Amino acid sequence: MRLRLKILLLALLPLVASLLLIAVAVRQQERELLEREHAAVQRAYMDARRDELRHYVELAVSTLQPLYERSPALAARTSDADVERDKREALRLLSALDYGEDGYFFVYDLQGRVLMHSRQPELVGRDLWGLRDAQGRPTIQQLIAQAKAGGGYVDYEWRKPSTGERAPKLGYVVAMQRWNWMLGTGLYLDGIRATLEQLDREAQANIARTMWGIAAIALFGVVLISACALALNLSEHRQSEAKLRALAHEVVRSQEEERAHLSRELHDGVSQTLVSTKLLIESAQQADSTALLPRALERLNASLTEVRGLSHRLRPALLDTLGLPAALEHLAREFDEGGAVPVSMRVAGAPRELPELLNTVLFRVAQEALTNVAKHAGAARVEMALEFAPDDPRGEPGGVLLRVLDDGAGFDPEAAERADPRLGIGLRNMRERMASVGGALELQTSPGHGTQIEALVSAAAIRRLARDNPAP
Repeated sequence: MRLRLKILLLALLPLVASLLLIAVAVRQQERELLEREHAAVQRAYMDARRDELRHYVELAVSTLQPLYERSPALAARTSDADVERDKREALRLLSALDYGEDGYFFVYDLQGRVLMHSRQPELVGRDLWGLRDAQGRPTIQQLIAQAKAGGGYVDYEWRKPSTGERAPKLGYVVAMQRWNWMLGTGLYLDGIRATLEQLDREAQANIARTMWGIAAIALFGVVLISACALALNLSEHRQSEAKLRALAHEVVRSQEEERAHLSRELHDGVSQTLVSTKLLIESAQQADSTALLPRALERLNASLTEVRGLSHRLRPALLDTLGLPAALEHLAREFDEGGAVPVSMRVAGAPRELPELLNTVLFRVAQEALTNVAKHAGAARVEMALEFAPDDPRGEPGGVLLRVLDDGAGFDPEAAERADPRLGIGLRNMRERMASVGGALELQTSPGHGTQIEALVSAAAIRRLARDNPAP
């Protein structure tokens, strides 16, 4: 997975996870709020219904009070016919006291016989003492028992006049002992269910709107982060392409310069020497004399020496035969004897065999660093060190560090590269070489304070190189 994609995912995943957690928390809180609202609404509704029922029954009792209070006095002087007449008048008055489509009063005697039912007149005169609901509860017996106990509320099921279906009902009953009556009324409770269902629908709509809002925020965040990442990626891509084009041009130019240099060396050195040798041999052959042969042999030896020098500069043989430390010491002596700049070389730690590719990369980094010092630094002395880290406790070999330090003029690498991208070709080459073997190049420099280059390759990178590039 590419680094930029990993960074994008690291930015997006916490955002999405946070929004999901927020959504879960909001949904849970809204559900808890809905449950509390259900309980509060149901409690308030039932309290209001109970008060309403009690007031209705008190109103009915107060309406019958004159007839009910007159009965004891009449009973002492008149026949039971007058009392029965008062009862009939009372039942007539109660049958007229209805409220709403499903609000009515009912009267039973205390033995369970229906005396008045304004919504179900077919029940009048029937004995419902043994009537039970779907759960097996004795409905009328519960009502009469509550009335005899001083009055109160009873939950039961009864047919709703407006729909004809059985529905839960809350009743309030009282006993009128002298008349042997149970008087009551009730309210159907399916209205509270409709109210709670409406609350549920509204709550679900609110939850859905909240979830959609969170989803919109999440989508906006993902799109915004992706757009920023895309813009940054395009910007970096354009800069990388510009640097890559400049680097490619510089590499081509460097290759052409190297070819031109090699061509000049071969033409002006080896070629001229070989031509001179050829002429000497031809002269000796024509003169039938061997006096010119020593001079020809001397010229051939010079050509051989020059060819070896060119070969060494292309790839030193010591790197393949004696290893990196010896090759670096030879390179330091070459620069020192060449008069470019005095170079001291030291090896720290126990030298060990390194992968061939790593030897080449470190040698080229040292070669490039010394060349840059000779061309640009104006240094009086250069110190080069190759340090082998000790083995770890498990016996695994440690990493390796190449350090090149000069006391020259130093420079500002960013300013130099901005002024002319070609000036940074050496540093870029060294960094790319180190990156190719899993290493890192550190540069410490500033104008007037010299330059230090450190090329570090970890033990893990060395093991990986040895595994991926086994020795032939």
